[in-house]
Amino acid sequence: MATDLHDILEAHVSKGPVPGAVGLVARGDRIEVSAVGSADIEGTAPMTRESIFRIASITKPIVAAAAMLLVEDGRIGLNDPVDRWLPELASPKVLRTPSGPLDDVVPATRPITVLDLQTFRAGYGFPADFSVPGVAPLFSELKQGPEPAAAPAPDEWMATLARIPLLHQPGEAWLYNTCSDILGVLIARATGASLPDFLAERIFEPLGMPDTGFVVPQAELDRFTSYYRIGPDGNAQLVDAPTGQWSSMPAFASGAGGLVSTVDDWLAFARMLLADGGGLLSPASVRQMTTDRLTPAQREASALFIEGQGWGFGGSVDVEQVDPWNVPGRYGWVGGTGTTAHLSPSTGAVTIMLSQLEMTGPTPPELMRDFWRYAADA
Repeated sequence: MATDLHDILEAHVSKGPVPGAVGLVARGDRIEVSAVGSADIEGTAPMTRESIFRIASITKPIVAAAAMLLVEDGRIGLNDPVDRWLPELASPKVLRTPSGPLDDVVPATRPITVLDLQTFRAGYGFPADFSVPGVAPLFSELKQGPEPAAAPAPDEWMATLARIPLLHQPGEAWLYNTCSDILGVLIARATGASLPDFLAERIFEPLGMPDTGFVVPQAELDRFTSYYRIGPDGNAQLVDAPTGQWSSMPAFASGAGGLVSTVDDWLAFARMLLADGGGLLSPASVRQMTTDRLTPAQREASALFIEGQGWGFGGSVDVEQVDPWNVPGRYGWVGGTGTTAHLSPSTGAVTIMLSQLEMTGPTPPELMRDFWRYAADA
């Protein structure tokens, strides 16, 4: 029977196919960290607390926080229409029915706002049914997914997005992923800086997150893990090596999932939120980020992704204790590369687990669930 964090992680790594994992459970100054397995399936380097991972969608809360910095700066407002910075979205078309053909469209009934992007209710993104025609261009043209380095540069990406109809009217439905990428472009245009530069200057440097960014420097590649997915034979197959897509700056810095990081870097971000912004953000901004914005109907329609919980800005917010690890107000998210990070304002807990095996779908794998269960008990 597993008795500590190491046992939980080791139980999954030892049976495969996940090559390794790093877990962290913190409450105040009490921190438990364990690193098990290897950075690759060949076992060329042991996993360590300092290992760097492609964190995928736990990028999203960080980009949501960056947008709130601009709100506090007075550069953007949550209720502002986005077409001021994203003119490509000035007159969006919306599918007459979400499952309808791409050419059966009607005009949007109102502009898309910054708040729509923050809450994933702009009309762009993944619904529960991936088979509807409106989803295909998100993959084929926008290159949505866990390998964002394939996406074109922001201006070209936005021009492509403008040709894709919304699945729902703005504000009507929660849809996954795409809004964070749009938000990343908006941040860059509103500041006149690239998204990587803005995040580095305003978040990573002030919080002491030296290993977080959109590229891994050459000198740090020995700490960078390999990234895998389950192949047809059930074994892990290499998707990206340390010298691959993240060894140079991508054309499109994905606000939805492009960052690399470590457990301690994400811990620094979480502690900022737990400290009511820690002097970086205002307490009001943190409350806005970590408050559920969805209607009961929107939560129900999005159950494939958020399992009955709510959504704030860039991350889920627990509203019901469906499972042992759900705590009302618990905020965070999971990443398709096998990552998860949450913080609980009511308890002061932070739970982060980074691995390098791609999720096979929106449902979190047993490794994550066992980690959450352990953290809740701890």
